Amino acid sequence: MVSAGPIGVLVLSIIDSGGIPMVGGVDALLVAVAVLDHSQAYWAAAGATLGSVIGSGVLFFLARRGGEAYLERHTLSGRGAKFRAWFMEFGLLTIFVPAVVPVIPMPMKIFILSAGAMGVRPLTFVLVLTAARVPRYLFLAWLGTRLGRDTLPYLRHHIWGLVGFAAVLFIVLYFAVRFVHDRRMSH
Repeated sequence: MVSAGPIGVLVLSIIDSGGIPMVGGVDALLVAVAVLDHSQAYWAAAGATLGSVIGSGVLFFLARRGGEAYLERHTLSGRGAKFRAWFMEFGLLTIFVPAVVPVIPMPMKIFILSAGAMGVRPLTFVLVLTAARVPRYLFLAWLGTRLGRDTLPYLRHHIWGLVGFAAVLFIVLYFAVRFVHDRRMSH
């Protein structure tokens, strides 16, 4: 698949994001392409981003079609209603954070399905996912061109730093969203 370059990254990204998980597969392939052919690194990053948006979009729209009725029945009252309210306010953070942090397998698909089923606007979903994937994949492409074959060992060595970054990022964004929400509600 490495020989297919950016097209291979695009295809693998669509498959992975569309529901067939390949933990670390897209990241590793992107880095491999960047290491072997620096001139293709950023094209591979673009392919990974586009593939992620396409594959995740498929899941999003499948859930939008089939999941709304199910969730309507189960989220109108009680804990379901509280979850719906929380997700509509903060749920896109559960997509953004794992989408932006590389090499940490975090479950995103359930949140993508939830976003579709709960009626998140498609443009909002695409913008959040793209805002997360662009820096992730550009960083991996850049790192691959700089560190070469040492890129994946470097990332594995710094995994706990990346986990900490993900946790801090989630907390900061959570409180930022709460702050904006509270200010909106007070006016």
